[in-house]
Amino acid sequence: MSLTYREVKEQYKALQQTYNYLLAKRTEFTAFVQAQAITSVTFVGAGSSYCLSEAAAFSFRLRAGLPAMSLAAGDLMLHADRYRPMLEGSLIIAPSRSGSTSEVVEALRLLQSDRRIPLLTISCVTDSPLSKSADFPLELPWAFDHSVCQTRTVTNLYAANLLLAAFLAGDEELIIDMQEAIHQGEAYMARVEDSIRRVSNFNWTNAVLLADGELQGLAAEGAIALTEIAKTQAHAYHLLDVRHGPMVTVSSDTLVIAALSDSGIEHQHNLLRDIKERGATIITFADRAMGIPQEFIDLEITTSHPLNTAVRGIPFIFISQIAALANAERHGINPDQPDGLVAWVKL
Repeated sequence: MSLTYREVKEQYKALQQTYNYLLAKRTEFTAFVQAQAITSVTFVGAGSSYCLSEAAAFSFRLRAGLPAMSLAAGDLMLHADRYRPMLEGSLIIAPSRSGSTSEVVEALRLLQSDRRIPLLTISCVTDSPLSKSADFPLELPWAFDHSVCQTRTVTNLYAANLLLAAFLAGDEELIIDMQEAIHQGEAYMARVEDSIRRVSNFNWTNAVLLADGELQGLAAEGAIALTEIAKTQAHAYHLLDVRHGPMVTVSSDTLVIAALSDSGIEHQHNLLRDIKERGATIITFADRAMGIPQEFIDLEITTSHPLNTAVRGIPFIFISQIAALANAERHGINPDQPDGLVAWVKL
């Protein structure tokens, strides 16, 4: 058993700790934000944490009613002077596994060089450089991935960002649904893992992940997992956007993983039909059966109970994690030692 696989399978245990920790910080967090008199939120991340920042910014716009954006840390580090004016009145939130990634640490140092910008950090270690620089540090050491590729960490940082948005929005339904997703987690993994392995057991050379809204950032992270763990070309798009050019890459050697939504079902059915006609193998994910004709898909994965759209991201990311591991195993690739990668970048 690889370390990466073990951390994938342990992610729900860590999620329960993250959930309890964030609930205990709820009052303190909301008071901190209110005291800053902010007008916007800016998420900063690199690699996986940038994908999560994209999802988080969408959540804050949609749920908390705050203007929010995400910036790639390397971009911000190189262009801090140019971007500083647009961060006026913003709260910066930096999710990170190590709390030590050079681009993130240096970008935030440069931003703070002439005036203080309120900073909240979420690190999966204690006493990291990011935590020490923060006005409001959050630390999730139980979610730290020791393997190079992030899996458990990704799920926990996504959940943490989403809970922060829910706290500001007073969205009790989302908070309850998060606990429901965690309760379902162990049984869900046991129920769907073999099916994912079976359906993805063919000679695929590229993958396409499709999702909308907050789940689009997770689809991008799923593409990173497939690339890092299995050395497989993978890309993420919004559901219907795949028709606008990327469809030319879809063929019989393509695995498609699609998170379906509750609306526009006919359009989604037609899209899956068109993808299937190009010979791709398709795994769909939703929190209920969507009535898709079986000839359009190869595997339909659902949760045990309906979940808030954003919360569905937690079981959704498991699909690409297992598909990546299965493909790595099939090709004799050690997922714990991806060629040319380190756990976090030190410039």
